[in-house]
Amino acid sequence: MQGVHMTKQPNYVLWDGECGICAHLAAFTRRSDRKQMFQVMPYQQAPSPPMTPEIQQACQTYMHVITSDGTVMRAGRASLYVMQHTGWGWFAKMLSLPPFIWGVEAAYWLFARNRRWISRILFPRSNSCPR
Repeated sequence: MQGVHMTKQPNYVLWDGECGICAHLAAFTRRSDRKQMFQVMPYQQAPSPPMTPEIQQACQTYMHVITSDGTVMRAGRASLYVMQHTGWGWFAKMLSLPPFIWGVEAAYWLFARNRRWISRILFPRSNSCPR
């Protein structure tokens, strides 16, 4: 259409901007995103839309991906989506299948619940997670 400028919405990767290990993983995601598919940002800085109060509250616990078509993923599934599009395609697809996905979600849950401690051990000079 002439005179109409359509802009594609980005795929957002939302992480906790107050978490040291989250910051390191976000930086790794940016470096790995060779196709520039993702806008990686702390959830505290995400625009509305796509941010909603419900997603903002959930982002306090889990990483989220909001795709350009509005699909919302969190935790292990969000991580696998990012992996699939940053060079880990076949491996991420395999991990997305049962019974592997159950292990991914369990591992993510365990990691998320202990990220403050993990961050202190791995990155002692970084900001620690407040939760």
